[in-house]
Amino acid sequence: MTLGREVDVDVAAGGSATSGRPRAGYRTDLITVLLGTWFSIGLFLDAWAHSNVPELESFFTPWHAVFYSGFAATGAWILWVLWRNHQEGRRGLDAVPVGYGPAVLALPAFAAAGVGDYLWHTFIGIEQGIDILFSPTHLVLISSMIVILTTPLRTLWSDRDVVAPSLPRFLPAGLALSFTASLVLLFAGYADATVFTGEQVIRAFTFDKGAGGSGRAVELAASIMFTNLIMLLPLLLAVRRFRLPFGAATLLAFVVMLLSTAVANYTNMSTAIGFIVSGVLIDVLLLKLNPSEERRTEYRIFAAAASFVTWAVFFAGAIIDQGTTPSVTEMWTGAPIMAALHGLLMAVVLVPTARR
Repeated sequence: MTLGREVDVDVAAGGSATSGRPRAGYRTDLITVLLGTWFSIGLFLDAWAHSNVPELESFFTPWHAVFYSGFAATGAWILWVLWRNHQEGRRGLDAVPVGYGPAVLALPAFAAAGVGDYLWHTFIGIEQGIDILFSPTHLVLISSMIVILTTPLRTLWSDRDVVAPSLPRFLPAGLALSFTASLVLLFAGYADATVFTGEQVIRAFTFDKGAGGSGRAVELAASIMFTNLIMLLPLLLAVRRFRLPFGAATLLAFVVMLLSTAVANYTNMSTAIGFIVSGVLIDVLLLKLNPSEERRTEYRIFAAAASFVTWAVFFAGAIIDQGTTPSVTEMWTGAPIMAALHGLLMAVVLVPTARR
C-alpha cells in the first residue's frame, strides 16, 4: 500500500475499497490529529489560565471557547468520515474505520461531561488549584479526550503492513501519542518535574543533611520518578509494535514541553530545552539499539539508558542555567540512577522473560 494511495482514499482493511470495514487513509488520520491538536491547545490554554489567572470566575472564557470549538471541529470531522463511508454504501459498523470505533463512543461521553462541567462550575464553583485535577467532570473529559486523540495511533497500530514507518508516515500516530502523554502529565501536575525552573531544581536539592531533607526535595524526587514513567512508557509501548523513526522521541519531548512551558508561564525554558535535547539523545539510542519485544536485552538497556539520559540532562541544564550545583550531591547524582532502575523495571514488566 503506497503513501499516495493512503492520502487519497480510505481502503478496506484486509480487502478491497468497497467491502469490509475501511482503514482510514493517511490524510484522514492527519486531519484528525491536526483537529485534535486544536482541541489539545485549547486545554493547554485553559490549564494556563487556571494557573495564572486567579480571578477566573466563569465557565465562558476565551480558553474554553478554543477548547470546546476544537472538540466540535474534531467531532464533526469524525462524523463526516462516517457519513462519507455511509454514502459509499457501507452500513452500520462497516462505515466506521478501523480504530475509529472508540472515538465514536467517546464523542457523546465528552459532550455529556462538558455539560456536566458547566453545571459543576455553576453550582459548585471554579477550580483554582490542585482540585482541577480531581474534578470528576474533568476526569471524564480528559479520559474521553485521550480516546479521541489516540485514533490515528490505533489506525496505524492495526495496519500489520507497517513495521518501520518513516517519520512523515508516523507523524499522525506520533502526534497522537505525544499529545496523550502531555495530557496525562497535565493531570499529574502535582508530580510534574517538567515545570520546575533551574533555580527551583537547585534549591530543592540544597538542604541541611542533618534536617533529613525538605518538603521541596521530596516533591522534586517524587516528581522525577512519576514524570519518568509518563515520558518513557509511550516509547516502551510503541517500540513493541514499531521500529520508531528518528525524531519520534524528540517529537514526544517537544509536544510535552509545549504544555509544561504554558503551565509554568514560560519560566522553565532551560528545563524545556533540556528535555528536547534528551529527546534527540533518546532518538540516537532508538537508532543504535533497535529495541523490541524480540530483542529483550536491548529493550531493557534502552529503558534504563533513556531514563538515565533524561534526568542527567535535566540536572545538567539546571546547573548550567544557575551556574552552581545542588549542595546535596547524593540527590542530583543518584536521581538519574534511580530513574534508570525504574525504567528497567518497567521494561521487565512490559516484556517479561519468556516461559521455557
